[in-house]
Amino acid sequence: MSTNNQFEQIETALRNWREKEKTALKLSKLVGELRFDRSIEIVFFRHDLYDERPSDIINKHLFSKHYIDKPLSIELTLQIVEAIVELKELEPSRIDVGKLASEWETSNKEFDSIDSFLRDKLKKGFNSTIKRDSHRDVVLYGFGRIGRLVARRLISSTGSGEQLRLRAIVIRPSMKDRSEEIYKRMALLETDSIHGDFPGTIDVDVEHSQVEINGNRIQMIFANDPSDINYESFGISNALLIDNTGMWDTKEKLSAHLRPGISQVILTAPGKDIPNIVVGVNHDIINLEQENVFCAASCTTNAIVPIIQVLDQRFLIEKGHLETVHAYTSDQNLLDNFHKKPRRGRGAPINMVITSTGAASAVAKVLPHLKGKLTGNAVRVPVPNVSLAILNLSFANPTTLEDILGELRKATLHGNLVEQLQYSTSNEYVSSNAVGSTVASVIDAPSTILSNDGKTATIYAWYDNEFGYTCQVVRLAKYVAQVRRFTYY
Repeated sequence: MSTNNQFEQIETALRNWREKEKTALKLSKLVGELRFDRSIEIVFFRHDLYDERPSDIINKHLFSKHYIDKPLSIELTLQIVEAIVELKELEPSRIDVGKLASEWETSNKEFDSIDSFLRDKLKKGFNSTIKRDSHRDVVLYGFGRIGRLVARRLISSTGSGEQLRLRAIVIRPSMKDRSEEIYKRMALLETDSIHGDFPGTIDVDVEHSQVEINGNRIQMIFANDPSDINYESFGISNALLIDNTGMWDTKEKLSAHLRPGISQVILTAPGKDIPNIVVGVNHDIINLEQENVFCAASCTTNAIVPIIQVLDQRFLIEKGHLETVHAYTSDQNLLDNFHKKPRRGRGAPINMVITSTGAASAVAKVLPHLKGKLTGNAVRVPVPNVSLAILNLSFANPTTLEDILGELRKATLHGNLVEQLQYSTSNEYVSSNAVGSTVASVIDAPSTILSNDGKTATIYAWYDNEFGYTCQVVRLAKYVAQVRRFTYY
């Protein structure tokens, strides 16, 4: 190749990249306007596009090959979003433009324009029951790992104020100086060793024990017990309270939160006498007219139940064993010290620790017909976040590896579990890749194994046991608060 040709290729590549970045900037501008002016949220295969760098948006388009075997054009995405802007009838919604683009590529011959295509696909969003002036107040009871991530997720999706608004955070006082404690609590929200810096501003109003986070005015309430609080005195009414403490796990105990200003409660841990809900799988069993205390189950339950449901419906699971390789948690010791539970007294950052898990029994709480068919165990390992579920499942009839992967891949793109499942074809995927994933679990397709007789499969699934679970909690919150918008996934 001549020097001139080499130079021309270099210049062409750089010129093409600049054009893609300019296109991404145009796309980003429209995504922001739709979000704030019309409460229409645009995502790309469930990845948020709002507040993303142009290069990240371009990279997300390359990611589409995990779903449809080829990258999608950012120019096509921009065309579709421009057409969505012109759909003035479209109500507040959450729309996956990646799926729309992939469907347009395969069905554009059926429509004479992108506009007619979108009017067909999004027609249910033209008469949405969620209008632009509706919202529900939210109170966080507890502000630990999950509490702070729920705060981040709620604030990041506030938009123009529909759906859920964080109004108060309740904490048990740990310092005599309350103002200093608020500053310290906000410092933990502002910078997280795993999830990075909070994208926005945090201002503390010491005089009124309030904080303003990205325009959300939030009351800080110090209390030792739910009975100490009258939320109406803070202007909070008909609110949904999310209990992140794990201190109470029965309906009776959690009902103590149902005080003036609070009408519903969600527990972010397994509940004993409360239905364990995995959004996407069994949230439709909730009777919103009669029930006001709900349970979001555990991170592991949310990670494995969607996969188990997909495979059981298609292949009929006869028995199985669930092993979770789990990140260490704050209930373990940093250094060797006394612990009530076996083995957990040993230093978490330097040991693998075999421990029990309620995942197998929890599956039966969500999918009752599998009761007694599954066993489970766990190994805590020296990583601070992201866990790995290993599902060894035996089926009633033999199948093929292609059928198993095909069924799982289809579930990530179509049906009720597209928010819960992601599909990875990468041979280089490791735990840190899953940090910040919004899904309940990421299926590691290349690692899937099938026995010679075709009846026993081993599936590996990564899950961000902090943030991925948090996203499931927020989905449950939107559902029980009845503010969930029209979605197109």
